[in-house]
Amino acid sequence: MKKRYAQVGVGGRARFFYQAVVGTYSETSELVGFCDLNQARMNYANSLLAKEYGAAPIPTYPAERFDDMIREQKPDVVIVTTVDRAHHKYIIRAMELGCDVITEKPMTMTAEKCQEIIDAQKRTGRNVRVSFNYRYAPLHTKCREVIASGVIGDVFSVHFEWLLDIRHGADYFRRWHRDKRNSGGLLVHKSTHHFDLVNFWIASQPKTVFAFGDLNFYGRENAENRGVTKFYNRSTGNPNAEGDPFAIDLTQNETLRGLYYDAEKEDGYLRDQSVFGDGISIEDTMGVIVKYKSGAIMTYSLNTFLPYEGYRIAFNGSLGRLEMTSLDIPYINGGGVVDGAAKEQTIRVFPMFGTAYDVEFTEGEGGHGGGDPVLLNDLFGTPVEDEFHRAANHVDGAMSILTGIAANKSIATGRPVEIDSLLQL
Repeated sequence: MKKRYAQVGVGGRARFFYQAVVGTYSETSELVGFCDLNQARMNYANSLLAKEYGAAPIPTYPAERFDDMIREQKPDVVIVTTVDRAHHKYIIRAMELGCDVITEKPMTMTAEKCQEIIDAQKRTGRNVRVSFNYRYAPLHTKCREVIASGVIGDVFSVHFEWLLDIRHGADYFRRWHRDKRNSGGLLVHKSTHHFDLVNFWIASQPKTVFAFGDLNFYGRENAENRGVTKFYNRSTGNPNAEGDPFAIDLTQNETLRGLYYDAEKEDGYLRDQSVFGDGISIEDTMGVIVKYKSGAIMTYSLNTFLPYEGYRIAFNGSLGRLEMTSLDIPYINGGGVVDGAAKEQTIRVFPMFGTAYDVEFTEGEGGHGGGDPVLLNDLFGTPVEDEFHRAANHVDGAMSILTGIAANKSIATGRPVEIDSLLQL
């Protein structure tokens, strides 16, 4: 018997899930409902499914009829892919109405909303899965395996540098993410991936967090200081945007046009705001120090305006050092390029009393370093027993976002933040 899925939020990231349910995993899964604030976006999703899979239209429901969708369509699982600020609302209500939940990361964006989810899960006993696709990338799974083998001993420190380039990084400053009230800032929205990976790799949880962060590159004031004089609110059709390498034209991409430009008349959302405009409340330059319950210390940096995309990480242990690099293909969300596809990946071990060597692994194909296809099979297909325990639940979701939430609080107060002060699990 097929498992029934309903999806709330059908923006750029939603397609990853609904295409898998209707396409690759149609023998085990059935999509029974869409819910969104914008009817045009739901119509676009249905047109894609009809064009690519010959699928009949999925029933659509406006946001205020979410409860009706659950009662009428009787899904087993609700997939939550809304704006981050609304994740908790639909996660909690879905559980209260008897459904399990798959949520896009981050699970939510504040400690208070996280506590509400934890309490609702205890109250209802339903399951919450957080779609941490990076856990499933072969490179990252191999890293967990190598560290767990003990070859570098006990991990004492981690140095983690993530680089977002001027294509992908800039895109967060065009969209709703630029307002911290929507996304929690990039230390929650984006770094949730990275903080979860460290929890996963060293098998520990954060204890104390201290951070700095600033808006140094994007935003109008920074552009003015560099001598920019031509400004605009949105780029599509605006003469002031001509020749600006940071501008995008929504009419020149079928997906961006269908999801956003043609849907503007319903909700007024502009997908192509200037990255050098006013109203940006998130940081573009961030540095974080984390002390883990295991005793390990991490130094972490995230920059969003760099010439190339990827990350470098090093683990220093009692028996040696592990270095890992991944250089990625940058992309614009919803723009047709595979999200986070890797082009160069390496793991190298430096034993304390031995010769350094490269760790072999089989690279995966697809987004997020090859993790996307493996995650989708785990969610919708026929998963096998996983010795690496990559499936992430609500506790994993909480432990990843709490690092970013604590970092935001530290930036605001100038003080270190204890994770246990934010949440009662």
